[in-house]
Amino acid sequence: MFWTPELAKFLEDAPWPATKEELLDYANRNGSPMQVLDNLIELDDTDELIEGMEDLWPEYEDMANEEYFYNDDEEEQYF
Repeated sequence: MFWTPELAKFLEDAPWPATKEELLDYANRNGSPMQVLDNLIELDDTDELIEGMEDLWPEYEDMANEEYFYNDDEEEQYF
């Protein structure tokens, strides 16, 4: 399983808590890249609820607190 901040962003608005099947359905309906779907498929088959992205990728919380995404507002400050 390989997560990046860009991939995790596709599940940002998922209906947490959710089962593996609910997340797969959400990712399919929202046009998530194949890598997101592959990551979800790799999860164990269980009916347990996944509380949030941190359950899938524990480092996500640390990543979410830092700026890993390009911010258009920052560019405008230089003009």
